Order: sequence, then C-alpha cells, then structure tokens
Amino acid sequence: MPMKPYKLLLNDAFILGIILLNAVVIFISGFGIAEKPLDIVEALFTLIFVFEIGLKIRTYGAPGYFAEHWNKFDFIVVLLSLPSLAIPFGGGQFLGTNIFMTLRIFRVFKSFRMIKYLPNANSFVVSVQRALQTSYIIFIGFFVLIFITALISGAFFREVAPQYFGNPMRSLYTIFQLFSVEGWYEIPNAIAQESSPTAAFFAKLYFSGLLMVGGIMGLSLVNSIFVDAMVSDNNDDLEAEIKKLTQQVHSLEQKLDQFIQTNGRDA
Repeated sequence: MPMKPYKLLLNDAFILGIILLNAVVIFISGFGIAEKPLDIVEALFTLIFVFEIGLKIRTYGAPGYFAEHWNKFDFIVVLLSLPSLAIPFGGGQFLGTNIFMTLRIFRVFKSFRMIKYLPNANSFVVSVQRALQTSYIIFIGFFVLIFITALISGAFFREVAPQYFGNPMRSLYTIFQLFSVEGWYEIPNAIAQESSPTAAFFAKLYFSGLLMVGGIMGLSLVNSIFVDAMVSDNNDDLEAEIKKLTQQVHSLEQKLDQFIQTNGRDA
C-alpha cells in the first residue's frame, strides 16, 4: 500500500531535507534578490513545519510528542518563526522587516536535529550537561577573576588607553580578549606608545603576568576540569554497569552452586 503524501512529514530524512532547503533559501535571500518569491517560499516552509508538528502531535499525542526534548526545541523554534508568515503580505512594514528576518533565522536552528543522528549523540549531550553541573563553580570563579582584573586594569590604564579601558564594559571585553590569547600583544604595545619607558616596561610585565595567570593557566585549568568532569561521568556510568554485571554473575554462581549441591545429594 503506497504511503500517503502527508505521512512524509513523519519521516525525519524528508524533514531534514526541507530544513536544508530552508537554510539555502534564507542564505540566498540575504543577497536581496527575488525577495518577494523567496518570501513566499519561506512562508511555505514555515507552514510545512507547522503541519509537521500538528501531525506529530495528532499521531503520538501531546504527552508523547513533548516527552522528547528535541520536539520541545522544534516546537519553540516554529512558534518563534510564525510572525515571518506576515512578511509576504507586507507585515514587515508595521514592525520592521529586520525583526521578521531575525525571527525567520530561527528556522535554521532546526538543522541541529542532525545531531541526534550522530553515534552516541544523546550520551554526549548528557555528558556535557553533567559536566556543566559539576564545573559551574569553576566558570563562575573564572568570570569573577575576569571581572576583578578588568576593574583593576581600568583604574590603571583608563587614561592611557581609553580604547581598551575607557569604561567597565570595554575593560571586561579587553581582559576577556587577553585571556583568550587573541591579539593580546596589541594591548601592552598601545599602552607603551603613550607611556614612558619605565611605565611601558611595567605595563608589559603586568599584561604578561595576566596572560600567564588567566590566559594560559586559567583557561587550561577550566578546560581540564570540564573535560575531567565529562570523563568521570562516563566512568561512573561504566562502573555502575560493571557493578550490575558483577552482581548478576555472582547471583548465577550462587544458583550454580546450589544446583550442584542439590544434584550431588540426589546422586
């Protein structure tokens, strides 16, 4: 019996193809060519995704559909993209086309559903979640280090380098850039050009110390703790499985001993 056309909406491969086509349409629309036809096509994609969710809720029931976290994500993304349906009818003139275009970009996030086709994708997501729960104190501590360092650096270099430390937000961004080891040498060099040789020397020494403490040691510590948390969580699951198998083997050994003893007495 041939499959009904609407049943294709229950096929993940078909929906994935629609998602990729939708992403291509959004990409092409960024060039400003054939805007009206592309807006209509984009609206059709949105309607397809709405029908997909409606069909799945009808087929699996609302509790069954929302029991899967990926479906919750899909539902939120589709809900956020609904205002884009007004664009082909001139809706962008009332709230601004840029707002609708931004909301329409959320359609691309459905491509993240490809992740679940990867081997052990669910295990990876669970491991990351557990690692974040275990090491969030380290992330908070690292942010506090950036915050305090930004305030101190701002007090020292606000007048000399306002482009880097002119206000607290600039200072935070500059210290984050320094800790990420991205163009860090530009900061002390800019300060050295506006300072005396002695002040330039201490400025370079100061930022070199920050680079060592925060950029190299700090990030390495955060990364190592996060990775270790992921590995230890996997080890905990493995140890629990081994313990369970050991108990099963021990139970079988006891039953085997009882069987041998019973047959020995009968003989």
